[in-house]
Amino acid sequence: MSNGPAGHTARSTDRPNPETGGWAPMRTFLYTADGIPIDSVYNPGTVVYDASAPPSRDLVFVVAHGFTGDVDRPHVRRVAAALARHGAVVTFSFRGHGASGGRSTVGDREVLDLAAAVRWARELGHARVVTVGFSMGGSVVLRHAALHRGVDAVVSVSSPARWYYRGTAPMRRLHWLVTRPEGRLVSRYGLRTRIHHREWQPVPLSPVQAVPRIAPTPLLIVHGDRDGYFPLDHPRMLAAAAGDHGELWVEPGMGHAEHAAPDALLTRIGDWAAARAG
Repeated sequence: MSNGPAGHTARSTDRPNPETGGWAPMRTFLYTADGIPIDSVYNPGTVVYDASAPPSRDLVFVVAHGFTGDVDRPHVRRVAAALARHGAVVTFSFRGHGASGGRSTVGDREVLDLAAAVRWARELGHARVVTVGFSMGGSVVLRHAALHRGVDAVVSVSSPARWYYRGTAPMRRLHWLVTRPEGRLVSRYGLRTRIHHREWQPVPLSPVQAVPRIAPTPLLIVHGDRDGYFPLDHPRMLAAAAGDHGELWVEPGMGHAEHAAPDALLTRIGDWAAARAG
């Protein structure tokens, strides 16, 4: 697929809903500022069709999945379905994942992917935009809010606080996937994730460095106390860097990212976002 200007739609199934005057679900490719096509899905949310629900049609969640996820993965669709009870939802596949173009830079250039999705949400007319990220996506929503701003609240789940962490066995395996040619081959054909072979140059702003720049935008940091990838010093570092504008939830018994996030937690996140955004 040829590259196009930032924000250009390569294909689209968007259509107005004649019964609600809003939008029906749609799927499209968005172009990032550096020309990467990003597979993206918009769900107008169940509250649009429920007259008894709170008036949240102006609220949209933009969901940033974890490494090796994509917009069609069951755990990503489950998150989207849970948040759709509170507002509209935009999901997308990061570069190098699923049907999106390019190669993964494991959290660096992915900020541009999120920026394209947030821009699309605004173009669809939503007044309040909340970014919700998991693991790698959790680090991306922090850096996006610090560097691009333009969102009304940020939720970061299971995010690292610093780069190059190898203190757990899952993170050592991930570094093998990213840094070794044979690891990238396994990732491409076994995990449907295409990883860029170049190292970061320069090293991007770390999540803990990004957090102070997010204020005064409301920030929620969520982390499981049984996370096998990042121990609790990571969310505590992020919370300390956030100061008074951040809130930390340490979830008892929860593991890592989308797979481990129960529906009850996703409902609480939706409630928090609806109350704090804008």
